[in-house]
Amino acid sequence: MTSDMELQLKGYGMTTAQILYRMPDHPSLLQTYIWQHYDLAPDFPEMRQFLKFWQEKLDGPLHSVRYVHRKLISASEWRALKGEFILH
Repeated sequence: MTSDMELQLKGYGMTTAQILYRMPDHPSLLQTYIWQHYDLAPDFPEMRQFLKFWQEKLDGPLHSVRYVHRKLISASEWRALKGEFILH
């Protein structure tokens, strides 16, 4: 399994999606689901895969999806340093 830091260094950023879907038993009601995962903008393969799974396997039909994406580490923020801190 890839660590969060490795994903961020490969260009992944945190994507959060607010998914509104209709309740299977009460289609006039909307329910909210929050999904969060590391993903690559602008294609968002992880989110697309999750939404495809939702449409194929889950009963609640999708109403809408709103999302935000943020790279947590950019190339300008990452640099290799040499040194060490010694405590006691």
